[in-house]
Amino acid sequence: MSLSGRIALVTGASRGIGRAIALALAEDGADVAIHYHRDRAGADETARGVQHLGQRAFVGPASLEDGPSLHSLVEDAAERLGPIDILVNNAGIASRGLPVSKTDPAELERVMRVHALAPHALCRLVLPGMREAERGDIIMISSAATAHHGANGAPYNMAKSALESLAFTLAKEERRHGIRVNVVAPGLVETEMGLRLMKAVAGVESLREVDASMPYGRVIQPDDIAHAVRHLVSSHSSYVNGQRLYVDGGGA
Repeated sequence: MSLSGRIALVTGASRGIGRAIALALAEDGADVAIHYHRDRAGADETARGVQHLGQRAFVGPASLEDGPSLHSLVEDAAERLGPIDILVNNAGIASRGLPVSKTDPAELERVMRVHALAPHALCRLVLPGMREAERGDIIMISSAATAHHGANGAPYNMAKSALESLAFTLAKEERRHGIRVNVVAPGLVETEMGLRLMKAVAGVESLREVDASMPYGRVIQPDDIAHAVRHLVSSHSSYVNGQRLYVDGGGA
């Protein structure tokens, strides 16, 4: 699944799912722009991993709530590596787990900005260059929450649903330019955010406590998501567009 000559931008790539995706794409031959917000040390570690695999890496900071910094991120990445032809909108935040009646409107607005408005802005910024490429791919990292819409998670559920709506709309708009837009929707993944979520809702101290209740007897790993992404952006998925792939072991 060679990605030789392609340039990827992965948001939230300083750790967890984003880091796994960045390394998987580099392993397949892509150069990678690594976005981070606060964790520069983590982003640098991801960059070293990309370089160890023989690929170029660029590390760029940006707040997903700040339009000008997103513009700078894309501009600087393109200047260092070349025009982006793979965009992975991965970065995200959790909501507080409150019912609608107790949710602060500011929380809803922030979660929507991070999960939906920022990806919209990034897509708009990369599209001019991506349209000139032989092939373009945009991957939205969503969530199995869009299948269940569980209680006490309206900001997150709404934001991920909006992200998917953006993907399905963009898939139709950009198909004529050779761009594929797809969604990867994980279940519970072993990340810091996943552990925080399970501590809040189930009081667990380690995700090992819930392995037995998961499909195939284990919590999803970041590499499981990375492998789905690397397949979707490869030549093996040249006719896949506007699709949502749940990576959740078939659900509960």
